Amino acid sequence: MKKKAGLTTLAIVGWILLPNPVPIVAQQAAERQHSHHMYKVVDLGNLGGPQSYLPIGSEMLNNRGTVVGWSDTPTAGYPEFCFPDFEDGFSRHAFKWQKGVLTELGTLPNGTSSQAVWISPNGLIAGYSNNGQSDPDVFGFPQARAVVWDHGNAIDLGTFGGNQSTSYAINSRGQVAGVALNAIPDPYSFYDLVFCGSPNGTQTRAFLWDRNNGMQDLGTLGTGNDALAFFVNEAGQVAGIAYTDSTPNPTTGLPTFHPFLWEKGKGMRDLGTIGGAAVFSLSGLNQRGQIAGTQTLAGDTRSHPFLWDGRKLVDLGTLGADQDYANWINDEGDVVGVGAPPGAQNHGFLWRKGKMTDLGLLPGDFYSETTVINSHGQIVGVSGNNTSASAVLWENGKIFDLNTLVLPGSGLIVQVAVYINDPGEIAAFAVDSDGNNHDVLLIPCDESHQGVEGCDYGMAETSPAGFVRPPLLETSRRRAQATLWRRTHRIFFPGVGLKR
Repeated sequence: MKKKAGLTTLAIVGWILLPNPVPIVAQQAAERQHSHHMYKVVDLGNLGGPQSYLPIGSEMLNNRGTVVGWSDTPTAGYPEFCFPDFEDGFSRHAFKWQKGVLTELGTLPNGTSSQAVWISPNGLIAGYSNNGQSDPDVFGFPQARAVVWDHGNAIDLGTFGGNQSTSYAINSRGQVAGVALNAIPDPYSFYDLVFCGSPNGTQTRAFLWDRNNGMQDLGTLGTGNDALAFFVNEAGQVAGIAYTDSTPNPTTGLPTFHPFLWEKGKGMRDLGTIGGAAVFSLSGLNQRGQIAGTQTLAGDTRSHPFLWDGRKLVDLGTLGADQDYANWINDEGDVVGVGAPPGAQNHGFLWRKGKMTDLGLLPGDFYSETTVINSHGQIVGVSGNNTSASAVLWENGKIFDLNTLVLPGSGLIVQVAVYINDPGEIAAFAVDSDGNNHDVLLIPCDESHQGVEGCDYGMAETSPAGFVRPPLLETSRRRAQATLWRRTHRIFFPGVGLKR
C-alpha cells in the first residue's frame, strides 16, 4: 500500500493449547473458503469527553499498531478551527494509542484543541493545534498551526508570515508536508477562502519541513499564487495541488489548479489535467511516486478519478456515471474509490491494471464506499442504507459485514472502517447505544496474531444466521456519512455543481 499501517504479532496460543499448531494453520486456510477469522474489538477510549475521532484519508495507523486521532475532553470549547468540522461543544485533544495505552498529546501553549492526522512507519506524528490567538482575516476564528509531536511536546512549525498553517503528513525521516499562509493578500486563498470562507485572506503555500531546514516553500505552478501539499512518501516526494494562474474560472470561481509532484532538485512538476480546471480531491501518494485523485472534466460539472503512473495522467473512467472519486492508492498502484453504476447510488470500486471493478454492497443496502486498500489487496469501507450502516471488508472478491465477525461483548456497532494496515488490523468508527462515536481497533484472530488475549481462533460463518443490524440514531448515521465524505474529499470549491 502507500505504505500503510500495521499492528502486533504474537505467537503462543497454538503451542500452549495443542501439541502441534501447524495443522491448525492448514485447517484454517481450508476453512477460509467458506468462513472467516474473527476480530477482537479494542475500544481505544477517550480523554474524558463523550466522543473520539479518527482522520479519514490519511495514515493514522502504522504497521506497529499505533493509532493517532483526537478525542473530546471534559472542557467546553467552540470554535476550534476556522475550517469546517464537527463541533460538539467540547475542546478536543490529539491522542496516540499504543499497546493498550491512550496518551494525550496536548496542544500548543495557550491552545485549546489539537488533532493528530498522520503517523509515520517509525512513529512520528503530525497534525495541528490552535494557539489561543484569533485570526482577523477569517472572522476572528482561532489560528491553527502545523505541529509535530516529539516525546509528548507539540512543536510549532510556524508559518510564512501569515496567520494559519496545517501539517498533513510525515515520513520516517521527519519530513512534514502541509500548508502555511504568507502575508501577501489573496482573495482566492486556498486556505482562507476555500477552507474557511473568507475573501480577506493571504496566499496559501505548500511546505516541506524538517528539523535541519525548517519550513521550505515549495513554490507554485505557472503564474499561480497558491499551493497545498498533502502527502510525502519515504523518498521525500511531495504530492499536492497548485494554482496554475491567477484568473478565476466562471465554472469554479477559482483559478485553474492542477495536481503536482515535487522532488528535491527537480521542483514542482505539473501533472496536467483530464479536461477540467480543478482537482476535486487528492487521495494518495505511494512509495513509487504514483498519485491518485479526482479531477473535473471539461465544463467542471463532472469528475473522474485519475492516476499519475509516474509518466502520464490516466483517466480511470467510472462505473457508469460522471461523478466518481478516488479515495486511496497502495504501493502496487491499485486505486479504490466510489462511483455510481447506472441506475444505482454510490458503490465502492477497485481499479487495478486498467480494469475498474464494482465491489458491490451488503444485502439490503443501497450505497457503499471504500476508504483504504492495503498492500495485500484487502479493502475496507462502509455499506449502508437510510437507517443503518456497517463497516465492511472486501477480501478475495467477497464483502464481509465486520459486525458479523467481531467477538461479542463490546456493545458497539462498527459503523465505518477507516483504515487497514498490512498486518490486517482495522481502525474504525463504532457507535454506542446513545449514538456516541468510539474509535476502535479490530485485531484479527488469525495465525499471524496468535496469543492475543481474548481472541477466539475459531472460524466464523461469513453470513451468520440471525444477525440483524440495528438502526442507528439519525445523528450517528449523518455523522458517519458526512465524516466519510469530508475526510476523503479534501477540497471543496464554489459553483462547480458537485455535491458537498
